[in-house]
Amino acid sequence: MVFDIVTIFPNIVEEYINTGILRIAQEKNLVEIHVHNLRDWAEDKHNTVDDTPYGGGPGMVMKVEPVFKAIQELKKENTKVVITTPKGEKLTQGKLEEFSKEEGHYIILCGRYEGFDQRVHDNLVDYEFSIGDYILSGGELPALVFVDGITRLIPGVLGNEDSLDSESFNGNSLDFPQYTKPEEFNNWKVPDVLKSGNHEEIKKWRKEESKKLTSSNRPDLQS
Repeated sequence: MVFDIVTIFPNIVEEYINTGILRIAQEKNLVEIHVHNLRDWAEDKHNTVDDTPYGGGPGMVMKVEPVFKAIQELKKENTKVVITTPKGEKLTQGKLEEFSKEEGHYIILCGRYEGFDQRVHDNLVDYEFSIGDYILSGGELPALVFVDGITRLIPGVLGNEDSLDSESFNGNSLDFPQYTKPEEFNNWKVPDVLKSGNHEEIKKWRKEESKKLTSSNRPDLQS
């Protein structure tokens, strides 16, 4: 699995991909993650990647030419070009699982300002996604969500892959509450059932708690 992340703020991305699970995945040679500065493909001496919108209006729009040149240079035979945009499909765990099973190459374009020239969307992109119904300053955070969410599902990345089975969104439900030592803190106690050693009762409790949390916080998952 290879990810090429194209951004105008590579330092934001580099810090994250060299930490934690993504660092481990790269050290195990299970993924490759490369970060590129879109300005490297700009066509003028000022490395301009944005301009004013046709028709007027506030803000700047990211230009099509440097994006086109970046894709042309980075693209391989099995490449999918992915773009972060509030107008895209909402990214879900199911979609991440689907992508994690494909041994492919992803070019991820991080939007900024008022977004990309529409000709990028219409002619250069295979998949557009959003991580939620809100606006961020740029596409770097969604790009990292995409890469992190896929990478941790690749066999061999996590130390204990059994942990994937009980995570939120598996089976359209949220994860059950978790506790660790001490048994009591500030008069807040660990539920007795978790200390009982009765695995059937623990399993039953966890299932019930998961169901209650899902019903309360994410009823849409049960619809």
